[in-house]
Amino acid sequence: MAKAAKEDELKGIQKAAVLLIALGPERSAGIFKHLKEEEIEELTLEIANTRSVTPQVKEDVINEFYEVCLAQQYIAEGGINYAKDLLEKALGSEKAMDVIGKLTASLQVKPFEFVRKTDASQLINFIQDEHPQTIALILSYLAPGQAALVLSALAPDRQADVARRIAVMDRTSPDVIKEVEKVLESKLASLVNQDYTVIGGVDAVVEILNTVDRGTERHIMETLEIEEPELADEIRKKMFVFEDILLLDDRAIQRVLRDVDNSDLEMALKSANEQVQNAIFNNLSKRLAVMIKEDMEFMGPVRMKDVEEAQQKIVNIIRKLEDTGEIVISRGGGDEIVV
Repeated sequence: MAKAAKEDELKGIQKAAVLLIALGPERSAGIFKHLKEEEIEELTLEIANTRSVTPQVKEDVINEFYEVCLAQQYIAEGGINYAKDLLEKALGSEKAMDVIGKLTASLQVKPFEFVRKTDASQLINFIQDEHPQTIALILSYLAPGQAALVLSALAPDRQADVARRIAVMDRTSPDVIKEVEKVLESKLASLVNQDYTVIGGVDAVVEILNTVDRGTERHIMETLEIEEPELADEIRKKMFVFEDILLLDDRAIQRVLRDVDNSDLEMALKSANEQVQNAIFNNLSKRLAVMIKEDMEFMGPVRMKDVEEAQQKIVNIIRKLEDTGEIVISRGGGDEIVV
C-alpha cells in the first residue's frame, strides 16, 4: 500500500527519496550515477512507495540537506571547531550541534584535507625535507595530479623510494596520521575514523605515476625494477589499461592498430564500452570496421580471461610505441607537448 510522507521522524532512506523527488528526474538521474546498484534499487522502491509529499516536508528535507552540505564544506576547510563556530553563527548553537552530530555519525572527512587545498609549489617546499615515509603518507591522500607534481619535484634519489613506500603502504594507525597532521597544520582538528585507515597501495602509486611526466615515471620504474622487480611488474600491469586508449589521438590510434592482429582486436573489443569501440572503429577503414563488427556478433560468449589477455596485448603494443617515441600518451604532465 502506498504511503504519504509525513513530517515527523522520517528515516534516512525516506528523506533521500523525498530529496530526489523534490530535485526532479533530471537531477536525480545525475545523482544515481554515483550510487551503488543496491542503493539505487532501495531508493527507487522508496520513491515508488511515496505517494505524496507536502510542500513543508520537501522544504524541511532540502533545508536539512543544505545544512549538512554547508557543514561538510566548513569541516573540509578548517575542521570541526571551525565548522561549529560558523554554523553556530548561521543556525544557532543547538541546530549547529545537531548538524555536526549527523555528520560525524555518517561522514568520514579525509585527513590532510587542508593540504589538498595548498598550492603544489608551496607544498613541495614544505615537505621535501621530511622523511620519505611521511611524504608517502601525505601523497597517498592527495589528488593524483597534485601528488604527481610533488613527486616530480623531489630529488631523483628520493622519487623511487617514496613511490615504493606508497605502493607497499597498507594500513596506517590513526595516531600516526593525527601526529603528521598536527605537524603539518596544528590548527586542523583531525577527523580520522577510529578504525585503521586503508591508504596507499599499488592503485594509489599507479594513479600518481600515470600523471607524472614520462621521464620521472621511467626513472622510478627502472629503479623499482632493480630493487623490487615483483612490485614493479604489478605496477606496470596496472599503469595503462585498455580503456585508456581514449587518451590517444586518432593518429596514434591508427599507428597502434597497424601492429594489432584483427583476432586480438575483436576479442579486446568484446567487453569494451561504446566510447572505446567508437574510437577504434572510427580509425579503421569502413570495410574492416564492418568485418570486425560482424565477427564480434558471430563470436558468441567468450571468457573474460581471453578478453583481458587480448586487451593486455594491445596495451603492451601501446607502451612499446610510447617508449620508442612513435606515439604520445597525454598524461597531464609536460612531455606530451610536441614541437
